[in-house]
Amino acid sequence: MFFLFYLFVICQRLVELKIAKRNEHLMKKKGAVEFGQGHYGYMVLLHIAFLLALLIEVLFLSKEVSPFWPLLISLFIGTQVMRVWAIASLGMFWNTKIIILPHADVVKKGPYRFLRHPNYLVVSLEIIIIPLLFQAYITAFIFTILNAWMLSVRIPMEEKALNNTTSDYSNYIQEKSRFTPKI
Repeated sequence: MFFLFYLFVICQRLVELKIAKRNEHLMKKKGAVEFGQGHYGYMVLLHIAFLLALLIEVLFLSKEVSPFWPLLISLFIGTQVMRVWAIASLGMFWNTKIIILPHADVVKKGPYRFLRHPNYLVVSLEIIIIPLLFQAYITAFIFTILNAWMLSVRIPMEEKALNNTTSDYSNYIQEKSRFTPKI
Protein backbone atom coordinates (compact mmCIF):
# COMPACT_ATOMS: atom_id res chain seq x y z
CA MET A 1 0.00 0.00 0.00
CA PHE A 2 2.81 2.42 0.88
CA PHE A 3 4.41 2.39 -2.57
CA LEU A 4 1.13 3.03 -4.38
CA PHE A 5 0.29 5.87 -2.03
CA TYR A 6 3.81 7.28 -2.29
CA LEU A 7 3.70 7.09 -6.08
CA PHE A 8 0.33 8.87 -6.07
CA VAL A 9 1.72 11.74 -3.97
CA ILE A 10 4.79 12.12 -6.19
CA CYS A 11 2.71 12.06 -9.39
CA GLN A 12 0.36 14.61 -7.89
CA ARG A 13 3.27 16.93 -7.06
CA LEU A 14 4.67 16.60 -10.58
CA VAL A 15 1.27 17.46 -12.10
CA GLU A 16 1.06 20.48 -9.79
CA LEU A 17 4.50 21.66 -10.88
CA LYS A 18 3.40 21.39 -14.50
CA ILE A 19 0.26 23.44 -13.75
CA ALA A 20 2.36 25.98 -11.85
CA LYS A 21 4.82 26.34 -14.75
CA ARG A 22 1.95 26.85 -17.21
CA ASN A 23 0.34 29.43 -14.92
CA GLU A 24 3.67 31.19 -14.40
CA HIS A 25 4.06 31.56 -18.16
CA LEU A 26 0.48 32.85 -18.59
CA MET A 27 0.76 35.30 -15.72
CA LYS A 28 4.12 36.72 -16.77
CA LYS A 29 2.78 37.26 -20.30
CA LYS A 30 0.08 39.44 -18.68
CA GLY A 31 2.68 41.45 -16.74
CA ALA A 32 2.77 39.55 -13.44
CA VAL A 33 5.72 40.01 -11.12
CA GLU A 34 7.49 37.33 -9.08
CA PHE A 35 8.35 37.87 -5.41
CA GLY A 36 10.27 35.81 -2.86
CA GLN A 37 12.67 34.08 -5.22
CA GLY A 38 15.25 33.81 -2.42
CA HIS A 39 13.27 31.33 -0.33
CA TYR A 40 11.69 29.30 -3.14
CA GLY A 41 14.62 26.89 -3.56
CA TYR A 42 14.56 26.16 0.17
CA MET A 43 10.84 25.46 -0.01
CA VAL A 44 11.34 23.01 -2.88
CA LEU A 45 14.19 21.38 -0.96
CA LEU A 46 11.98 21.06 2.12
CA HIS A 47 9.28 19.23 0.14
CA ILE A 48 11.78 16.92 -1.56
CA ALA A 49 13.41 16.19 1.82
CA PHE A 50 9.97 15.45 3.29
CA LEU A 51 9.26 12.83 0.63
CA LEU A 52 12.72 11.28 1.02
CA ALA A 53 12.51 11.26 4.84
CA LEU A 54 9.10 9.59 4.64
CA LEU A 55 10.46 6.92 2.30
CA ILE A 56 13.54 6.31 4.44
CA GLU A 57 11.64 6.17 7.74
CA VAL A 58 8.98 3.80 6.41
CA LEU A 59 11.43 1.47 4.64
CA PHE A 60 14.39 1.40 7.01
CA LEU A 61 12.39 1.40 10.22
CA SER A 62 9.87 -1.09 8.78
CA LYS A 63 6.86 1.06 9.51
CA GLU A 64 3.39 -0.37 9.04
CA VAL A 65 0.12 1.25 8.09
CA SER A 66 -1.45 2.92 11.10
CA PRO A 67 -4.31 1.14 12.84
CA PHE A 68 -6.11 4.49 12.46
CA TRP A 69 -5.70 4.39 8.67
CA PRO A 70 -9.45 4.71 7.89
CA LEU A 71 -9.57 8.04 9.73
CA LEU A 72 -6.24 9.24 8.34
CA ILE A 73 -7.06 8.30 4.75
CA SER A 74 -10.40 10.09 5.12
CA LEU A 75 -8.58 13.19 6.34
CA PHE A 76 -6.13 12.88 3.46
CA ILE A 77 -8.97 12.65 0.94
CA GLY A 78 -10.48 15.75 2.55
CA THR A 79 -7.23 17.63 2.06
CA GLN A 80 -7.17 16.58 -1.59
CA VAL A 81 -10.68 17.90 -2.15
CA MET A 82 -9.62 21.20 -0.54
CA ARG A 83 -6.43 21.25 -2.67
CA VAL A 84 -8.33 20.82 -5.94
CA TRP A 85 -10.94 23.37 -4.83
CA ALA A 86 -8.22 25.92 -3.98
CA ILE A 87 -6.31 25.39 -7.23
CA ALA A 88 -9.48 25.53 -9.34
CA SER A 89 -10.68 28.66 -7.52
CA LEU A 90 -7.46 30.53 -8.20
CA GLY A 91 -7.26 29.31 -11.81
CA MET A 92 -4.30 30.90 -13.58
CA PHE A 93 -3.40 32.77 -10.37
CA TRP A 94 -2.46 29.53 -8.57
CA ASN A 95 1.24 28.83 -8.37
CA THR A 96 3.96 27.33 -6.21
CA LYS A 97 5.80 30.64 -6.56
CA ILE A 98 4.63 34.08 -5.47
CA ILE A 99 3.58 35.53 -8.83
CA ILE A 100 1.18 38.45 -8.69
CA LEU A 101 -0.57 40.40 -11.40
CA PRO A 102 -0.49 44.07 -10.35
CA HIS A 103 -3.87 45.66 -9.73
CA ALA A 104 -5.73 42.36 -10.11
CA ASP A 105 -8.68 41.73 -7.83
CA VAL A 106 -8.07 39.31 -5.00
CA VAL A 107 -9.75 35.94 -5.57
CA LYS A 108 -12.56 35.62 -3.03
CA LYS A 109 -14.32 32.50 -4.26
CA GLY A 110 -14.10 28.84 -3.34
CA PRO A 111 -12.27 28.24 -0.06
CA TYR A 112 -10.90 31.79 -0.29
CA ARG A 113 -14.35 32.99 0.82
CA PHE A 114 -13.57 31.53 4.23
CA LEU A 115 -9.81 31.80 4.76
CA ARG A 116 -6.76 33.44 3.21
CA HIS A 117 -4.47 30.44 2.75
CA PRO A 118 -6.36 27.18 2.19
CA ASN A 119 -3.54 25.71 0.12
CA TYR A 120 -1.00 26.26 2.92
CA LEU A 121 -3.46 24.71 5.36
CA VAL A 122 -3.71 21.66 3.09
CA VAL A 123 0.07 21.31 2.87
CA SER A 124 0.43 21.68 6.64
CA LEU A 125 -2.17 19.00 7.25
CA GLU A 126 -0.60 16.67 4.68
CA ILE A 127 2.81 16.99 6.31
CA ILE A 128 1.20 15.61 9.47
CA ILE A 129 -1.34 13.16 8.02
CA ILE A 130 0.82 11.39 5.41
CA PRO A 131 3.56 10.31 7.84
CA LEU A 132 1.02 9.40 10.54
CA LEU A 133 -0.72 7.16 8.02
CA PHE A 134 2.44 5.03 8.01
CA GLN A 135 3.47 5.66 11.64
CA ALA A 136 6.46 7.74 10.50
CA TYR A 137 6.41 9.90 13.62
CA ILE A 138 9.93 11.29 13.22
CA THR A 139 9.11 12.64 9.74
CA ALA A 140 5.80 14.06 10.97
CA PHE A 141 7.47 15.87 13.87
CA ILE A 142 10.51 17.26 12.07
CA PHE A 143 8.71 18.40 8.94
CA THR A 144 5.80 19.94 10.81
CA ILE A 145 8.34 22.20 12.52
CA LEU A 146 10.26 22.89 9.30
CA ASN A 147 7.06 23.64 7.40
CA ALA A 148 5.90 26.04 10.13
CA TRP A 149 9.25 27.83 9.86
CA MET A 150 8.96 27.98 6.04
CA LEU A 151 5.43 29.35 6.23
CA SER A 152 6.57 31.96 8.75
CA VAL A 153 8.79 33.29 5.96
CA ARG A 154 6.54 32.59 2.98
CA ILE A 155 3.16 33.88 4.16
CA PRO A 156 4.25 37.36 5.33
CA MET A 157 6.21 37.76 2.09
CA GLU A 158 3.21 36.75 -0.01
CA GLU A 159 0.81 38.92 1.97
CA LYS A 160 3.09 41.94 1.69
CA ALA A 161 3.38 41.43 -2.07
CA LEU A 162 -0.39 41.06 -2.44
CA ASN A 163 -1.02 44.11 -0.26
CA ASN A 164 1.41 46.23 -2.29
CA THR A 165 0.30 45.13 -5.77
CA THR A 166 -3.42 44.39 -5.66
CA SER A 167 -6.27 46.78 -5.19
CA ASP A 168 -8.16 45.16 -2.32
CA TYR A 169 -5.94 42.81 -0.32
CA SER A 170 -5.76 45.07 2.74
CA ASN A 171 -9.56 44.87 3.07
CA TYR A 172 -9.53 41.11 2.44
CA ILE A 173 -7.05 40.38 5.24
CA GLN A 174 -9.26 42.23 7.69
CA GLU A 175 -12.15 39.92 6.80
CA LYS A 176 -10.39 36.52 6.57
CA SER A 177 -8.21 34.51 8.91
CA ARG A 178 -5.10 32.79 7.58
CA PHE A 179 -6.01 29.21 8.51
CA THR A 180 -9.31 29.09 10.38
CA PRO A 181 -12.57 29.75 8.56
CA LYS A 182 -14.58 32.85 9.23
CA ILE A 183 -18.11 32.24 8.04
